[in-house]
Amino acid sequence: MRMENSYRVVISERAAQMLVSHAAFLARVSSEAAERLTSEFVETANSLRNTPKKHPWLRGDYIPKSTYRFALFEKRYMLIFQIADDVVYVDYVVDCRQDYQWLLQNGPPD
Repeated sequence: MRMENSYRVVISERAAQMLVSHAAFLARVSSEAAERLTSEFVETANSLRNTPKKHPWLRGDYIPKSTYRFALFEKRYMLIFQIADDVVYVDYVVDCRQDYQWLLQNGPPD
């Protein structure tokens, strides 16, 4: 059985860039909303240190079964991650209102 804080969380460069992009878009309308988004992301990512397996599997036709899990934060954003041994790898940050079919098929757009 794992002890508290036993997982290490690694945020990929791609996920960090996606978060910055979402926050920059929000900041055009509300700096408070952008700050809330980044704060909620940090809180959600930190929570993965303790209980990453409580989050559901991400399912889709092109997603390898039992590979990615997701955590929702700030109402409509999804942090997509995978677990390998004692490391949680955060790979994507997506806005659930947008089409992320690219994720299910070929990876992120250029």
